[in-house]
This record gives sequence, C-alpha cells and structure tokens, in this order.
Amino acid sequence: MTQERDYRSTVFLPKTEFPMKAGLPQKEPGILARWQDADLYRALRDARAGREKFILHDGPPYANGDMHIGHALNHILKDMVVRTQSLLGKDAPYVPGWDCHGLPIEWKVEEEYRKKKKNKDEVPPREFRAECRAYARKWVDTQREQLKRLGINADWDHPYLTMDFAAEATIVRELMKFAETGQLYRGAKPVMWSPVEKTALAEAEIEYEDIVSTQIDVAFEITESPEPDLVGAYAVIWTTTPWTIPANQAIAYGPSVDYFVIEIGARRYLVAEPLVDAFVKRIGADSHTMLFYIKGAALEGTLARHPMYALGGFFARPRPFLAGDFVTTESGTGLVHMAPDHGEDDFLLCKAHGIDPVFAVEGDGCYRADWLWLPGEGSVINPKFNAPDGPICTALAEAGGLVAASADYRHSYPHSWRSKAKVIFRCTPQWFVPMDKAIPPILPPDADELDAMLAPRTLRERAVKAIAQTRFVPEKGRNRIGAMVEGRPDWVLSRQRAWGVPLTLFVHRRTGEVLVDPAVNARIVAGIAEEGVDAWDEARAADYLGADYAVDDYERVTDILDVWFDSGSTHAFVLESGRWPDLVRPEGYVGPPADLYLEGSDQHRGWFQSSLLESCATRGHAPYKAVLTHGFTMDAKGLKMSKSLGNTVSPIDLMRDYGADILRLWALSVDFTEDHRIGKEILAGVADQYRKLRNTFRYLLGALDGFSDAERVAVADMPELERYVLARLGALDATLARAVDDFDFNTYVRALSDFANEDLSAFFFDIRKDSLYCDAPTSPTRRAYRTVLDMLFHALVRYAAPVLVFTAEEVWGTRYPDGGSVHLLEWPEIPAVTVDAERWSELRTLRATVNEAIEPLRREKVIGSGLEAAVTVPAEGDAADLAELFITASVQCGDTLAVTRTDDHKCGRCWRHLPEVAQDGALCARCDDVVAQIDSVSA
Repeated sequence: MTQERDYRSTVFLPKTEFPMKAGLPQKEPGILARWQDADLYRALRDARAGREKFILHDGPPYANGDMHIGHALNHILKDMVVRTQSLLGKDAPYVPGWDCHGLPIEWKVEEEYRKKKKNKDEVPPREFRAECRAYARKWVDTQREQLKRLGINADWDHPYLTMDFAAEATIVRELMKFAETGQLYRGAKPVMWSPVEKTALAEAEIEYEDIVSTQIDVAFEITESPEPDLVGAYAVIWTTTPWTIPANQAIAYGPSVDYFVIEIGARRYLVAEPLVDAFVKRIGADSHTMLFYIKGAALEGTLARHPMYALGGFFARPRPFLAGDFVTTESGTGLVHMAPDHGEDDFLLCKAHGIDPVFAVEGDGCYRADWLWLPGEGSVINPKFNAPDGPICTALAEAGGLVAASADYRHSYPHSWRSKAKVIFRCTPQWFVPMDKAIPPILPPDADELDAMLAPRTLRERAVKAIAQTRFVPEKGRNRIGAMVEGRPDWVLSRQRAWGVPLTLFVHRRTGEVLVDPAVNARIVAGIAEEGVDAWDEARAADYLGADYAVDDYERVTDILDVWFDSGSTHAFVLESGRWPDLVRPEGYVGPPADLYLEGSDQHRGWFQSSLLESCATRGHAPYKAVLTHGFTMDAKGLKMSKSLGNTVSPIDLMRDYGADILRLWALSVDFTEDHRIGKEILAGVADQYRKLRNTFRYLLGALDGFSDAERVAVADMPELERYVLARLGALDATLARAVDDFDFNTYVRALSDFANEDLSAFFFDIRKDSLYCDAPTSPTRRAYRTVLDMLFHALVRYAAPVLVFTAEEVWGTRYPDGGSVHLLEWPEIPAVTVDAERWSELRTLRATVNEAIEPLRREKVIGSGLEAAVTVPAEGDAADLAELFITASVQCGDTLAVTRTDDHKCGRCWRHLPEVAQDGALCARCDDVVAQIDSVSA
C-alpha cells in the first residue's frame, strides 16, 4: 500500500515572530525607555512643525500622593486627545503641570509636624514654605514617573509648576490687573470657614456629608409691637446650629406668611400657621389653643429680646423683626433667627437695616476671649458643645429661652474636602472680586463705540457670554457651569494660610484704598520673579513702595490667594508667556489660547470656573474653546472608592499585573462622560478585547510575510470581496474621524474592535485563508488579498496607536524594524471604493443563517466542518462564489435552505471537497498545479 504524501510543507502558513502572549508588564518599560532615548516627544514636535496647532491645556493636579485611578483616567483621555489630533496631522503639544500651592500640601506638611508634636505656628514662615516646596517637588517627581508609565507622550522634562518663581510672578501680575481695573474690594462677609484649617474655603473645596445635629426651638419674648396683643408672646425660632444663637441680632419673618399666636400652658407662642402642629409635637405638648391669626406683614416694627438679655451689653439690645423674602414654611417655625456673622441671607438682610456683624467666633471656632457669653469656649463645630446638655442649650434653658431640644436631626452639611471636618459660615474681612460691578469693556483697538456699548459690563455677564460661546462635551456641562456662574456670590480671593501666592497689595491705613501704581507693581512682580513668594515680606516693603510712599502709611496684606486663582491663571503663564515655544500660536491669532480643557465634572465649580472668571476679567473671553468633562470611577458594584471600604483600585498595581495598554483600553472603552466602573471581571473583559486586537495584528503580520510592492494589485482589478472590505474600511475611517471630532473615544474603540473581530477575523480572514494558504503566490486572488491586508495593516496600526501605544509600537517595529516610531505617522489615506452595500449585507446575513443551519449537523457528527456541507440556499448568485463565501463544499440555489453532507472527495492539501478530486487525499486541480511548481523549484 502506497503511503499518502504529507502536503503540510507546501501550504503557505502565516509566519511571524510577533508573539501571541503580550507580556506587557515586562515589555512596556523597554519600549518606554527607547522613546525616552529617542526623545519621541521632540521628534513629533519637529515632524509637525508649522502645522495647524491643537492645544490641550493640562489642568494641574495637586502634587500630593501617588497617582490614583482618577489621575490615570484623566491623563489617558488627554493623551488620546493629543495623539488623535497629531494623527490627523496637527501640531498637538502636551505640557503637563502641577498645582503646588494651597491647603492640600500645607495640610500634609502640618500632619508631619503633628506627628512630631511640633506646632506649625512656631516655625518661621520661610522655613515652613521651604518644606511645602520640597514636599510638592517630591510628589511632582513621583507622579511624573508614574504618569510616564501610562505611555503619556508629553514634555515631561519641562512641566509647569505653579510654585516656579516665574509662575508665581505671573499670578501676581494677574492679580495686579484686577486691582488696576477696580475689580478688588475688601469686605466683611460670611464665607465658608474651616476652624480646623483656620482659613476661608472656596465652594470647590467643600463636600457635603450627612450628619446628625441638635435641633432647638428658642423663644424670644416680644417686648414691643404695633400689634399690642403680641407683647408678652414669644416668637419661636428653630435652628440646627445652636452655636449661632449668641450672635443673633434680629428675627426674619415672611411678609406673606400666615402666623398664629397659640397658647400652651402659661405661655403664648408666635408660629407660622402651617408649622404649628410640628412645633407642638416637638415640644411634647398634649394640647394647644389657637388664640388669633396675624399676617406676616403686620409684624413690621415688632421688637423682641434675646433670651440672654440679662447679660447686658450686646445681649440687652432689642432684636427687630425684619421682612425676609427667603423665609418659607417648609420646616422650622416660619421665623428665622438672624446672625449676620454666620449666614449670607442673614448678612444681607441685616446689612440693609444697618446691623453689622460682631465677629464673635475666632478662626479656631471658639468665641472671642472678651465675649460676654461663653468667652473663649468652643469649638462651635463640636457636637458636644451644641448638644442638648451642652453649654449653649444649658444656658438657654436656665434663662427660660429653650423650648425644645433634641439631638436627632439628620441633614446634609458642608465639610472641608481636605480635613473632612465640618465648616462654618463665618464673617471675616476678606478680599473679593465682585461679580456684578460694572467694569470697562475689553475690546480690540479698532472697536467702535457701539461695540463698547454692547460689551458685557460685569464679570458675571462676561462669563455668561463666554459660556454661550464655548463648546461643551457632553453638552449638559454648559447648563451646569452656567447655573453656577449665574448664581454664584462674589469670588473670595483671600486665604489665611502660609503656603501660597500672597495678595501683593498695599492698603492705605487711613483711607482703606488699595495702592495702584504701575511702578510699585512692577517692582513687586520683579521681586517675586527673583525670589518667589518669600519676596513678599516686611523687610522689602520700603523697596517696593519706593520714595513716593511712606511705609508707615500702608498696610502690607499678609493673606494668600485662593489656590483656584493660581490654577485659574495657568493660561497666562503656560499658554501666553512664550516659555513653552510649542504652545505659541501663529502671529495674528485672536481668541482663546486653548482648544480644549479636559477634567472631571467636579471642575465646573473648580478649575473650569476659576479659569473662566480670571480670563473673562482680564481678557474679556474664556481661555478655552471647548470643555470636555469625565465622570468618576466607581468600583465593580458602582460604589464610590474609599480607603475605608477597601475598594480602591491602584493604577500602579494594574500596570504591574496587566500592563498600561490594558488600563488605557479600559479607560477609552468606558463611557467616561458618566460615572463608570472598574473591577476584576471588567478588566478580564478588557483583556479579552485586547487579546482579540493583538491576534488581529499577529495574523496580519504573519499573512504579510514577504509582501512587497511587486505583489500589489490595483483596487479596480480586485475581486468584489476585497473591494467590499475596503469599502468597510472606508466606513470605519469615517466613523473614527467623526469620533475624534466628537471626543467620543468609547465609539472609537468599539468601532475599531468590532471591525477587527466581525469584518476581519470572523469574515474576511476566515473566507480568504484558503487562498492565502493554498493559492500560488502569483494567484491574482491571493495577491489582491495580501494587497488589502497591507492596506489594512497600515490603517489599523495607525488607528490603534493612540489607544494601545505600546502594542502598536511593537506591531510596527516587528514589520519595520528600521521604520522609526509608529507615533510619528499620520492618518491613513483610504481609497474610495463603491460596492453594493445592501447586497453584501444580505449575503452576510445569509452566511450567518447557513452557519446556523450547519451547526446541528456538526453537533450530530454528520459532518466535521462546513467544508463537508452541500448547501442549498434561496438566493441568486454564482455557486462557486457563494461556496467560497460560506466556506462550504458546494452551494446550489433553490427555494429553501437545506444542508446535507457532500459526496465529493476531500483534497489532501486544501481539504476542500470538490467534484474533481478522484479520491480522499488526492489533489484538486489548483493544488496539483501549486505542488508541481513547488516540486520543480525544489528539484
């Protein structure tokens, strides 16, 4: 018996050294090192020199602590933006930056002091600031290396730091612009104040947590009223902040509210009619009598006395009833106690009636040492201090003013996002930028008078107009920041801390006016540029003021700037200073310096807004053309990550276990515009998605082994299947280009993956593997297929490069070891190919139907594969083409779908079942010719 020949050596199988196993954690650092050695960032700048600019301005993260998953997501998105814009041929530089001043860093340094039982206030300010600077520098260097590991292509050797002397000088110069245009004032207003950190806080530094507070009802005896029957009755107020009672100066009522005087026991109480029952229940009364009704407006002119009036002095002054539009009957008693020190409504209403704050509470949350009631006691945020048996309630009860008290009221309350401690509203002298003060318009020199008349006159108006002119992705961001700007109070610029850019202002001691002198300002700016924030000290005051001003006549302001002013000024020293030539726009450019700001959605009240206000106040427009926001990363169950829950996910650990490309693929696959999740199962799915993409590239590399231009076939000469795939590639190209324009990276990655999996691996590659493996190298079909594979390779490796930065480099380097970096390439040019897309869609649907019909025969072992199936389909077309498309033995056109086992024999080389094969193991005509050619060459 003659042994059958083994034809495996005659089959043209794909051949590549590109491994199936990625080994990303081990491989990526080497690729990163090569990029650094080659200075890939500078090479890309040189390659795009003179092209259209696309400038993404990096929002500065705080330089404290290791990179967390939010950092990773944020910087991957930014890298994706600049890489895709660069792929489009634009010059898209990326200068990273860090916010180095402010409470977060100062707080960390203080924590180290507390561990050593060292008092920060006893440390010389220069020494303390030096430690803050060193702390920030340490974490800048740490985070920089961690972010590099993500594959972020940026100017890492020249980042911007808000603590650089040049940056500090620019921030000071921006502050001077506010002073010079009259956009600064010092006033005493209630601001969010942290007694723990002893400083004012911005809204962006506040987070809200549920707490349980003591709620109290306090009786103020009415002593005078245009309504005689009210005298001797008690006006009842309700509050959840007992500590504010010592600062009470008035009682607010609603002019349109209906009130009742009710009798309980020997006392009469004034309470809003809708809240009577709730009040009676709170004080535990069995019954009450409704005596008479009175309209709120009739309370005008009524006076009451503070429960602690017996202490005399401040407490002995009568408390007037004041009409307040903010008074409601949703809760409480319909009467609101007014402490202008501790509430914005309180402050404004009292100010309108000539009642000033008393500044009873110090910066540490304790009452002044010279305060008549509870001198030096506190802290006012301590629950025990406010408890029903605490000093406030005890004193009120002894004076007969406490009607009810219980420590059971649950509500949302503001906390410092840094210390996690409760904050208070506290009236202190602060520096403000007015939102509604008319300021001179900022117009081009050639603007006419009409332009000046139509220009927004206030900072709020400018900001609202700029928001309308800005693109927001997603669009809902417009309404969010718009509502915040339209309703925000004046901007509080001052902070009472040590580590930050000082408010470099001199104030005349007698008039209270800010000194505005360009020469003085120039000397101050020069001093900061030379020595940094340490240059603002008393020893240099005379030098700054010069011979024209006497030092004794001026107060040197010692507050520092809100850190949001620092970061809000980054557009000035990063995008406009010229220190980074890559960011300089062409001469004659007019408009916002940045094409895009990209941060988390919390920055609508933070960096987006402070940058908007700073730029609108000094330049008349926003610093950005577009704003892109992302949501927050939750754990696999959708819970917020926290160390206490133990559900945090470290990007550093993920890169060690999976590699950066997996982390990048996750970040760009989720709908990042909303809150999204990460977890083991999610990452397993991402890893599988990566594996499929990697295998697509591995197949392309193997199938293109030895390909040269001599083998190339013109598109017009290609079979219809190849032209159809090129048409699909063109559709993908359009989808990806649109996704780049929309910053829709979820769609970008999904479309790329779907094309690789569905159009290529499961369809095109599957159909054409027979031609690749078995056709002669000179076969027109095989040449056309390999030509399309080459076109697919060049397109897909470019499309994938912004996403899988390391893998794409590995793929490109495998095929072109001397071809430079894939990241220097530009968007591919895809030939325009027209096919009958509807017909092909129907054919693919029919192919899926045929495969479903074949599957039962495979399960029952009637056939081993589709190559043994004889198929009848209800369709028209060339039978041979359909058999090739369906990968079956044969196809006939009939009325219904049917599948049987073919009677044809199997070719010993290509395994196709064909009528021309005389017996199993013999060769079909094609394989016989190819083998003969191979044998003749080997002979």
